[in-house]
Amino acid sequence: MTPPSPAPGPGPGPEAVYAGRVMHQRLRPQRHRLQYRMFSLLLDLQPQRLEALHRRLRWLSVNRFNLFSFHERDHGDGRARGLADWVQQQLRACGQPPASEIRLLAMPRVLGYGFNPLSLFFCHGADGRLHSVIHEVHNTFGERHVYLEPVERVEPVDEEQADGAPVLQACDKAFHVSPFLPMELSYRFRLRPPAADREDFDLAIDVLERPHPATPENAAESAAVSAADPRVLVAHYAAQRQPLTDRHLLRLFATHPLLTLKVIGGIHWEAVKLLLKGLRLHTHPARAATAGAGARAGAGSTAKVTASFTANFTTTAQVTPTLCEPTVKTGS
Repeated sequence: MTPPSPAPGPGPGPEAVYAGRVMHQRLRPQRHRLQYRMFSLLLDLQPQRLEALHRRLRWLSVNRFNLFSFHERDHGDGRARGLADWVQQQLRACGQPPASEIRLLAMPRVLGYGFNPLSLFFCHGADGRLHSVIHEVHNTFGERHVYLEPVERVEPVDEEQADGAPVLQACDKAFHVSPFLPMELSYRFRLRPPAADREDFDLAIDVLERPHPATPENAAESAAVSAADPRVLVAHYAAQRQPLTDRHLLRLFATHPLLTLKVIGGIHWEAVKLLLKGLRLHTHPARAATAGAGARAGAGSTAKVTASFTANFTTTAQVTPTLCEPTVKTGS
């Protein structure tokens, strides 16, 4: 390994480390809890910022091997360069405004190996305000899928408070992740986006059972599901902001050794535990050629846009273009 010599960049940027803990709690049919330490990097995807970061740090490289590395082909449609351009294409395909700044929160590769169960792209407009978030999900079958969601604040805030207000987003599940969970689920996201003037980052995810159709055959079951807590699983990632420096990178390597290998290993170890608890396995569904969701604005509802695509990267980097179609989607 021959790390690049550090060089001064064009000035301070939004890049940072977020170190904290992840918690998963399955609520039914069997309760199961896990918790582990992890960290993510917040990176500005502008090419000049990535190049400056590559020159500035000795132990983190961009698109090259190092102790820690960030490779653009690990995200999006797998292109070796131009990840920011791919994000702009997704925004344009779903009628969202272009992003003046795009920031990615994800784990880096460690000694060349990387795996991100969830990566987040934060898309900011010309006024600096966050307007869209892309949730990029990876599974252990070599696939990834994205949900593009416009930003909705939990409660009305004034201009000065807007960037610090929590964001609430929701979408139906459209991608097979865990063989222990069916497809008939929905996600509810509540996140407090990263910001240079705030130390904490917080993401909470509820995995919800979708209501069953109210037919005569299952009316009683439908009523029971709607009356009970619909959550099947909850997850939470809370982290604190740290400077992205060589010193902090070396400290993270010592405190979180081989993080990405431990994440993928932990996923399979927890799967063994779930099997021993007798949880049912769900087979991988047929992979749709295209998948998408769109927007509907109605009285008392908020417009929602969801873009999605699925790609298998085990054998090819070919992907199906994002398709946005109108669907019934009420506001939060």
